[in-house]
Amino acid sequence: MLPPSRRDFVSLTVSESGSYTNSKQWRRQSCWRKWKRLSRLQRSLILFTLMLLLVCGIATSPTLIRHWRGEMQVRCKNGVCSICSLINFTRKSAFFLSKNYHIQIWRGAVIEEERASDTDTKDTEIQDDPASVALAESRLEAVREAFRHAWKGYKNFAWGHDELKPISKSYGEWFGLGLTLIDALDTMWILGLKEEFAEARQWVAKELSFDKNVDVNLFESTIRILGGLLSTYHLTGDSLFLEKAKDIGSRLMPAFSTASKIPYSDVNIGKGTAHSPQWTSDSTVAEVTSIQLEFRDLSRLTGDPKYKLAVMEVMKRVHKLDGKQDGLVPMFINTNNGLFTHQGIYTLGARADSYYEYLLKQWIQGDKTEKELLDDYLQAVEGVKKNLLKKSTPSGLTFVGELSHGQFSPKMDHLVCFLPGTLALGAHYGLPADHMELAKQLIETCYQMYAQMETGLSPEIAHFNMHEGSTQDVDVKIADRHNLLRPETVESLFYLYRFTKDKKYQQWGWEILQNFNKYTRVPTGGYTSINNVCDPASPIPRDKMESFFLGETLKYFYLLFSDDPNLISLDKYVFNTEAHPLPIWPQAE
Repeated sequence: MLPPSRRDFVSLTVSESGSYTNSKQWRRQSCWRKWKRLSRLQRSLILFTLMLLLVCGIATSPTLIRHWRGEMQVRCKNGVCSICSLINFTRKSAFFLSKNYHIQIWRGAVIEEERASDTDTKDTEIQDDPASVALAESRLEAVREAFRHAWKGYKNFAWGHDELKPISKSYGEWFGLGLTLIDALDTMWILGLKEEFAEARQWVAKELSFDKNVDVNLFESTIRILGGLLSTYHLTGDSLFLEKAKDIGSRLMPAFSTASKIPYSDVNIGKGTAHSPQWTSDSTVAEVTSIQLEFRDLSRLTGDPKYKLAVMEVMKRVHKLDGKQDGLVPMFINTNNGLFTHQGIYTLGARADSYYEYLLKQWIQGDKTEKELLDDYLQAVEGVKKNLLKKSTPSGLTFVGELSHGQFSPKMDHLVCFLPGTLALGAHYGLPADHMELAKQLIETCYQMYAQMETGLSPEIAHFNMHEGSTQDVDVKIADRHNLLRPETVESLFYLYRFTKDKKYQQWGWEILQNFNKYTRVPTGGYTSINNVCDPASPIPRDKMESFFLGETLKYFYLLFSDDPNLISLDKYVFNTEAHPLPIWPQAE
């Protein structure tokens, strides 16, 4: 915790030959500047103190009043006005009291926090303010503590396995490749958890092997394993992670051995074979168009163009396909003929979501040189506005629904909450300003998907009311009441805060973290998905901690609560869809 700023005291030496009037005026201006720089909390403390003293003075005897006047008489000594001293004292007091202030927030007390609507306060002044610094640090430490608690459960009951089952104190396997550990590597590095990172690195060095007769999903292994290893290499410079990334990357390449150049969904990384799922010859559009950032980066690092060529061929074919509606794509694509299937259904939720995210992010990764990607993204945003954007009743929340053969459905997956952050990122890179306005409207909706639930946690899917006379905006069907510890809303809160500095986004994130701690934290270690966000008395644990809780959710919480714009600068890095930061390429490359 940082000490109070040494600029709390102002010294003024008055020359004997100088003007007393000018010196007095300077001191008044200095005090006024000090007053304007104080936070709302500090000003309230000062005014409360003055009012308390006034009330006490009226209520007490003249003797005590005279005594108080002797102790608190306003005068200037050595050029320092005692009002300035009171301000400095109160700033230090606020710094001290903020410790209890944080504890009260953690326990759920209703305390009004300072909001970024105070636009007259500069960012540097916010950072210098001791109370703000202390508040930020307490929240960052809360995220570190949450990670340590989750890591404790994984280490004790699931070490080296894919996923923790915190209730039964056991583990689950998907690929058998230590998925949670690899997904969490760069999170530990960003959070400064050196001990945990060191033990995870040792496991990667000694135990991680991809020479296994096991089928893996191309998309999931790319975004979690390849993306996690590449990101960790970029952040640490440790060649161990690059070598492991090369290994898994080369083993995934058989997926692209199709006549259509649209990859299979599954790869046996030991045998070097690939295939579609047993029940269909289709892949989902999101899966085949959300692996590009990682393979493009692998080509850049290895100097071997085959990885980039394979994934960019997919984008070229999807770009030319018929079956889109105003830039919106169907959810499935056939690996035999390379054509869209199940046409007429358009969503920004599961099976299509990250297609739109990666259009923008590839354009950013390539230093804004690939015009086709940008054109497809801009057209898709307009398609969302035209076909999927509606308002709820009674609050008028802006939400993104779905379209099925011309029929609109007010169904919105929690996954869609990636969109506010993506829109804000595009606006940051010079895309139309109304993208940012839409981002602000949508993040309000995503927050309300949490706030309007009895547990304060969002369901997996929400249905928005549009009928006149509705009393609540969000309805949740019984089958959709579960919460999987997903990151999308926290992700978008991070982007909105990074670009606007509006403190309400941090506050919303803080509320969500508290509710995760209240309803999903398992005392023996780890966090669990839950079945019912509508019943605080019985949320019903699912006994599963997804790897993305450590890889994404807690990472985005940490970045949201940090006021350091250089902590994974969005002018230098672009996040893959699993929250693994990859560098933006200089145009010369």
